[in-house]
Amino acid sequence: MELYKPELLRVEPFNMNYLQDYFEGFDEEITKYQWPDPFESIDDARELLQGFLDEVESGETILLSVLSNNGEFIGSSEVHGLSEDCCEVGVWIKKTEWNKGYAYTALKKALDVARTMYGKREFFYETDIRNIGSMKLLHKFEDEYEIIEQELEKMTTDSGKELELQGYIMRAKGIQKA
Repeated sequence: MELYKPELLRVEPFNMNYLQDYFEGFDEEITKYQWPDPFESIDDARELLQGFLDEVESGETILLSVLSNNGEFIGSSEVHGLSEDCCEVGVWIKKTEWNKGYAYTALKKALDVARTMYGKREFFYETDIRNIGSMKLLHKFEDEYEIIEQELEKMTTDSGKELELQGYIMRAKGIQKA
């Protein structure tokens, strides 16, 4: 099975045209195993996304929209901390589009941009150990990246969610630790 299917979707720089879609798609199911909660208002979503876009402008963040071929917004992928040696990566796809290979394609695109445009070789990937889909996604990158497990961190969010976050360093194969 081919994992990377760019012909099935478009991955392009995020813009505020997708604000409403982002707001609606970033729901309880998406955030179940994440620190953030769904946005309380469209203004909250706008504020967060504008902050990300400001970081894009300053060269600190990559924020990509994931779109179906007909232009429907289906999620986002991102790389934060481009000034750091080890950037943090993330991806989310709305539930109706799960299990179609889109998360892999979207995250691969974000990683490829970080590697080619910014020279990055190490990335931090974190997920709750109960998030089976996210765990499977990580392991789809084992051919290109050494996956180095970090210490498990149990925590409770401000809203009361109990998380069991497992971090991983994704180091591009053939790269020695500095």
